[in-house]
Amino acid sequence: MSPVLAGVLQLTALVAALALAYRPLGDHMAAVYSSPRHLRAEKILYRCIGANPDAQMRWPAYLRGVLAFSAVGVLFLYLLQRLQGGLPLSLGFASISPDQAFNTAASFVANTNWQSYSGEQAMGHVVQTVGLAVQNFVSAATGMAVAIALVRGFARSRTGELGNFWSDLVRGTVRVLIPVSVIGAVVLVACGAIQNFSGIHEVGQFLNGPGLGGHQQTNGGAVASQEVIKELGTNGGGYFNANSAHPFENPDAFTNLFEIFLILVIPFALTRTFGKLVGNVRQGYAVLATMGVIWLGFTALMMWTEFAHGGPALQAAGAAMEGKETRFGVGASSIFSVATTLTSTGAVDSFHSSFTAFGGGLQLLGMMLGEIAPGGVGSGLYGMLIMAVIAVFIAGLMVGRTPEYLGKKIGTREIKLAACYILVTPTLVLGFTAASMVLPDALGSMLNTKALGAGSHGFSEVLYAFTSGANNNGSAFAGLNANTPWYNTTIGLAMLLGRFLPMVFVLALAGSLAEQKPIPETAGTLRTEKPLFAGLLVGTILIITGLTYFPALALGPLAEGLS
Repeated sequence: MSPVLAGVLQLTALVAALALAYRPLGDHMAAVYSSPRHLRAEKILYRCIGANPDAQMRWPAYLRGVLAFSAVGVLFLYLLQRLQGGLPLSLGFASISPDQAFNTAASFVANTNWQSYSGEQAMGHVVQTVGLAVQNFVSAATGMAVAIALVRGFARSRTGELGNFWSDLVRGTVRVLIPVSVIGAVVLVACGAIQNFSGIHEVGQFLNGPGLGGHQQTNGGAVASQEVIKELGTNGGGYFNANSAHPFENPDAFTNLFEIFLILVIPFALTRTFGKLVGNVRQGYAVLATMGVIWLGFTALMMWTEFAHGGPALQAAGAAMEGKETRFGVGASSIFSVATTLTSTGAVDSFHSSFTAFGGGLQLLGMMLGEIAPGGVGSGLYGMLIMAVIAVFIAGLMVGRTPEYLGKKIGTREIKLAACYILVTPTLVLGFTAASMVLPDALGSMLNTKALGAGSHGFSEVLYAFTSGANNNGSAFAGLNANTPWYNTTIGLAMLLGRFLPMVFVLALAGSLAEQKPIPETAGTLRTEKPLFAGLLVGTILIITGLTYFPALALGPLAEGLS
C-alpha cells in the first residue's frame, strides 16, 4: 500500500469515527448542561467549595468565578512546582525556577500546556498528577463552561442570566471529561501506554562497539491517564519531552489515530450541543460544516505539501521524513499536525520545525485562524460564534439591513465586543514577536542562526512561539530555546492574556444577548443555517486572518519556502 493511500484511508476512518460519535456525545453534553438534577458526587463538591449551583449568574458574576478559580489554579500550581524538591515521589528532581514555574502554571491553567522544560527530567509524579493532570481537566471544563454561557446568551431572552459557573465547571468535569477519560485511558493501556509510579531506570546499551557503550535513563509515570485528558481536553502537554512521539505515550499507528480522534471529538460534538440548546440543530450543522471544510482543507493541503517534499534535500531523500516517526509516516503525522494546530491542543507526534516550509506555514496559519476549526474544547465553539457574529454584521452591511443572528440583533455594543475579541490575539502575537526581534538576548535563543534559510526560519520560530502561546496551543518550533527569563515571562503573559481577555468579551457579549428580546423571523432575515452562510463564514475567517497576519507569514514560512 502506498503511503498516500494509507494516509487517505486513515483520514477516512477518522471522519467515520467522528461522525459516529457526533450525535450521541453532542446530545449527552446538551443534557448535562440543561439538566436540573445534581449528582450526589457533585453536591459534595459544591459543599466543599461553598457554591450554590442553582443560583443564576449575570455575566460579571460568571466572569468573576472564571477568573477567581483560574487565579487560584495558577497560584497552587506555581507553589507546587516551587516546593517540588521537598515533596514525596519527586524522583530526586529539584524545585522549578521562579520564571519557569510561572510560565508552566500560566500555561496549564490557560489550557495551553506550553512546556519550556523536559518532562521526564524536571517534573516528579506529584507535580505531574496532582498539579498538571488536574489542570488538564478543569481548564478544559472552564472553556466548555464559557462556551455554554455564550450559547445561553443566544437562547435566553430578557434575563441577562447565563447559568452558574460552578455548576457548569463541575458538570463538565464529572459528567463529560472524567468518564470519557477513564475509557480512553483503558484503551491506551491495553495498547501499550504505561501507567505506573515507578522511579528512574537505566535502559540497556543504546550504542555498541569499543568506547561507544552507554545507558539511557528513563522514568515511568501515570502516562496513559494524563495522555488521554491531554488530548480530550485539547491541552497538549506531554509527560515526556518527545510528547506524543514517545512510544510510552503513543505506542503505534492505532493509538496515534485514536489520539487524533480524542482531540477532535468534543470540539466537533459541541456544535450539536449548540444546536440542541438554541432549539435548532440545523444551526449547529452550519457551524459544523464551516469547521469541517476548514479542517479537511488544511489536512489535504498539509498532506499534499509533505508528500510533495519540495526542496533539493528532501527530493534527494525521497520523503519529508526528517523529524517524523517511522511508526506513523508522513500521512498520519500530517493529520495529527493539522488536528493539533487547528485546535488548542499543542500535542505533537512529529517535530513541527522539520516540516517543509509551507507545511510549517500551514501550522502557523491554523493557529492564527483563532483555532476555531474545530478549535479547543469550548474555546473553538465560542470563537466560531464570534466569527459568525462578524459574518452576519458584514452581510447586514451588504444588504442594508440590521444584522441578526439566532433572533438577536447585532448592534453597536455587540459588534464592538466581537471586534475586541478578534483583536486581542494578533496584538499579543505581533507585539511580542516584534519586541523579540530587536532584543539581543531574545535573538540569541535562535539555535539555528547559521542554517540554510536561518533568517526566515528563525523568525518563524519566534512567531510560532507567540502564536502558540497567545492562541493557547502550546506546540513549538523547537529550534528556539524558550527557557529564558524573557520567553518564560512574555509567553506566560501571552498565554494568560490570550486566554482570559477574550473570555471577558465573550461573557460580556453573552450577557448583552441574554438581555434582548428575540426578534421574529421575516422574509428578509438572513438564513444562517444555510450553506450560503457557511460559505460566507469561511470567507470571513480566511479574509480577516489573511489581512492580519499575511505580512508576518511573508517574512517567515513563505520567504523560506520560496527561497
